[in-house]
Amino acid sequence: MKFKLSFLLLNLSIISLYAQDLKSEGDRYFFQYKYEQAAKEYAKESLETVLTTKQFLNYAESYFNTDQHQKAWDTYKMIQESDAVLPPFHYNKMLRSLYIISGKQKMNKFLENDTILKEAAWAENAKFNFDIANTDDIIIPNYNIFNVKGNSISADFSPSFYKDKLLFTSDRRVTIEKKRKKPERVYLNIYESEIEEDGDITNVIPSTVIPSSKFHQATPYYSSELDKIFYVLSNEKDNEMLFDETGKNALSIAKVDRNSNFNFILKNLSTSFFYPFYDEASQRLYFVANFDDGYGGTDIYYVNTNQGQIMSAPINLGPRVNTPGNEISPFVFENGLYFSSDVFYGYGGMDIYKSNLKANGAVGVPINLGEGINSTEDDFGFIVKNNATGGLEGYFSSNREGGKGKDDIYGFKVAEKPKLNTIVLQGATLNPNTNIRIGGVTIKVYGKENSLIKEIVSAEDGSYEIELPWQEKVTVIASKKLHSLYRQYFIADDLKKKGQTDIYLESAADFVVEKEGKAMLKLNKFTFNTKSSKLTSAIKTELDKAIKIIKKFPEFNLQIESHTDSKGGSSSNFRVSQGRADAIKKYLIDNGVQSRRILYTIGYGEDHILNKCANGVYCIDYFHAENRRCNIVILNYKELY
Repeated sequence: MKFKLSFLLLNLSIISLYAQDLKSEGDRYFFQYKYEQAAKEYAKESLETVLTTKQFLNYAESYFNTDQHQKAWDTYKMIQESDAVLPPFHYNKMLRSLYIISGKQKMNKFLENDTILKEAAWAENAKFNFDIANTDDIIIPNYNIFNVKGNSISADFSPSFYKDKLLFTSDRRVTIEKKRKKPERVYLNIYESEIEEDGDITNVIPSTVIPSSKFHQATPYYSSELDKIFYVLSNEKDNEMLFDETGKNALSIAKVDRNSNFNFILKNLSTSFFYPFYDEASQRLYFVANFDDGYGGTDIYYVNTNQGQIMSAPINLGPRVNTPGNEISPFVFENGLYFSSDVFYGYGGMDIYKSNLKANGAVGVPINLGEGINSTEDDFGFIVKNNATGGLEGYFSSNREGGKGKDDIYGFKVAEKPKLNTIVLQGATLNPNTNIRIGGVTIKVYGKENSLIKEIVSAEDGSYEIELPWQEKVTVIASKKLHSLYRQYFIADDLKKKGQTDIYLESAADFVVEKEGKAMLKLNKFTFNTKSSKLTSAIKTELDKAIKIIKKFPEFNLQIESHTDSKGGSSSNFRVSQGRADAIKKYLIDNGVQSRRILYTIGYGEDHILNKCANGVYCIDYFHAENRRCNIVILNYKELY
């Protein structure tokens, strides 16, 4: 079993056992991270007394943390079936246990019938990443990954570029007290190393730029723009630990410059802050914390700054990034947010993900970086930069099999920049004639074999964004009642070049007119030659306009009407008007209009005269001509409002 806690820095938060609500030996072992003993004690205690819900959760987590996933699943399921509230953090462990013992399909089946995942983004993220893993279109980059020379038998993790060097965290500093012959408490410290031409690291020494401390110092990030290092450290004063009223020593974030000018950035005696990252472009300071408003375990937050000086309260990145599990080690590179998560749909342990950062500051769907970079163990602390050959190079931390210590730093190189295995469509839904934005438009994206991949509704201001697993080709269909149908075929590579993809829908009101108490297609008036039902070129011109309108609005149900004047016999007028209506229908169908769209064709003859020119009334031909007309009526127009 390989179970390590350094990636979460849980050992950095020093909590006196007397401060815990310890009710049993199981509790005592659990809060000492002795999970195997805790599980055994909880098992004994459950036979002698009734465990509290909190103890049952600790019991299940102890099984999970010792890789006894069947027992973890059974215990979590028992808690859930007892109607106790299962916190999202534990629900994630429950799902991960099910994934390990039964596979992805059974886990997905369980999710279909479960309602605990209240955040729709979590289920969507899971489906998204599973779809990517199952598609044949995905090309996994050929990462050249290597274990660096500078690793030790201890924990080495969370690297950071520092000018031409590398900073990282390690607990390799171990001494033996001569008098007591007992190992002293090991604290994490920040080290620096040289980077060789091949990316390996050597000449590891304690950092020369971080002020020395008796206590924890970890997870550095160097901002070249500010020329300052942000890092995590224990709360202390005058070489003495500072504890809150419950006996807890938390972790703070500080910054220091090359002249050793030091000051705290985020500090609270009861709250720990982890993994600082300063983004020069947005001036956001990202960090990790476990606040009460979080979504699971540790979440990623940010504060707005002015050149590193905090200017806002902490802002949670939201459920698109933060899950029921733990999220750690944020890193921004070329409009992408990299971070690690132990959410249930990963490969196991902590996995490294990337989300696109949008112009409005929001984040896209997190995409797993795939096997190689990720393993079945913990992978975190990812950093990356461009190299001289047009590819990428960087480092990350992992406790995967084959390492030298508890956690190791791995270097990687990739010849070409890997593309994120997604397609992003974004833009606005607009009226092409007025450029006025249209909200509430249903947008559907179809992939292979006409399968529906994604369906959304555009925002009230007409804006929309769709991110979906990589497809070589997609079809986009957009619709809204009383608006034209949008249908467009795209090749994915073209979408990437295009950037913004606006969707245009025309308003039905621009093509409909109210006449004779009915809604009709807005066409120029056309008439047939006397006693003829043959279509003239002028009539075909208008019908071609009608065909274009009808194809724009597939929800229209149509009725074709034909009327004559009162001249001639009424029976012959009926016959000729019906022939004209039928001729119009045939032309429409022959030119692509579906026959089911035309519900009725009616020749009214002279039954619906518009003026006084009925049988026996003398009228000049100008007034008779008013009655000779053909209309294409929209039977369901009012129902579409």
